[in-house]
Amino acid sequence: MQADKKTIERLVKTARGQLDGILKMVEEDRYCMDISNQLMAADAILRKANKEVLLAHMKGCVKEAFQTGNGDQKIEEFVEMLDKMTK
Repeated sequence: MQADKKTIERLVKTARGQLDGILKMVEEDRYCMDISNQLMAADAILRKANKEVLLAHMKGCVKEAFQTGNGDQKIEEFVEMLDKMTK
């Protein structure tokens, strides 16, 4: 993985903490909108972590692939990932 591991670990651990909090909110039968807001916050953190991973991939793996003549494969791989992200 090309991304800064400390940054990704911090973001994922933060999201995990939020998810634990959301589970507790559900168990406590908290207000729907409060739960929804927390779900969106956890989703935003995971999206940020994914953005960091993909950006590092582009700057590292994809750049290297183009330098060695294997860029087309990385483009196809990235397009497949974009398809998954937009579903």
